[in-house]
Amino acid sequence: MTDRLAYQYVVLRCVPRVEREEFVNVGVVLYCQMADFLQAGWHVSPERLRALADIPVDAVCDALRFVDAVCRGDASVGAVATEDLGTRFGFIKSPRSTVVQPGPVHGGTSTDCAAELDRLLDALVR
Repeated sequence: MTDRLAYQYVVLRCVPRVEREEFVNVGVVLYCQMADFLQAGWHVSPERLRALADIPVDAVCDALRFVDAVCRGDASVGAVATEDLGTRFGFIKSPRSTVVQPGPVHGGTSTDCAAELDRLLDALVR
């Protein structure tokens, strides 16, 4: 039997107008300490975003690229990207009042973190 690895994930939400409490799921970040894995996946549908508000899609994509760079450890986006994976995930999952916000932390188990991230993207974002 293949060992299953415990992981945590957050769904990234685009919240164009906080006061309306409406959002569109635009990404997922999956962290597995046992596999030394931290990766973001995202997909932006301009049509879905525009259904909520007139929002610059490029700004949403820039915010998601920033999250992806933090996950990859790209030091050009700031000191947090040079921290260990757990600290980076902690930064990403922290509540914020920007247009892209993390939802609650969820967990699961998998034998393949990359495949699980793709599955979550299909189920929750695409």
